[in-house]
Amino acid sequence: MSYSGERILLSSEREGRISRFRVWIMLGVALAAILFQAYIPLFFQFLGFLELPLLVVVYFALMRRDQVAGLFIGAVVGLAQDSLSRNPLGMFGIAKTLVGYFASSIGLRLDVDNVALRFVLTFFFFLFHQFLYWVMARALLAQQIALDVQKTLLLGLLNAVVGVSLYHFLDKLREKS
Repeated sequence: MSYSGERILLSSEREGRISRFRVWIMLGVALAAILFQAYIPLFFQFLGFLELPLLVVVYFALMRRDQVAGLFIGAVVGLAQDSLSRNPLGMFGIAKTLVGYFASSIGLRLDVDNVALRFVLTFFFFLFHQFLYWVMARALLAQQIALDVQKTLLLGLLNAVVGVSLYHFLDKLREKS
């Protein structure tokens, strides 16, 4: 796998090939991320900052480069995460569905094999996810939760670092074309 370091914008649709994954790999990675999010912080609280389901949604949506697939991946992962959390059903589903759609839309236009671009996009989508969740909790559930900007920025950076490392591993699971 070689990463392109010079070009970020794709000049043609043919240039940005859709990455293919086996269905069982996508399901297994998503399930592992959801179970990690639900159970590992119970035993190791210092890992509670990781938002692995979000990182998986961003990766698969960027690589698939298809808005419908991005919507579907985000919705399935978000609703599965909702079912294992104490949050009302649909909160993560809505947020991750929108992240999946926007990530796949960006994947159509940009060379998402670029490591620096992956870092920036992961950071941006973490912030977008947190802000969207905050807005929905205040608007739909009338919860008065505070948005700690400094903590959110720090957690976004940490998730982006973990995300880039995770994406490098997930690149090895792509089908050869």
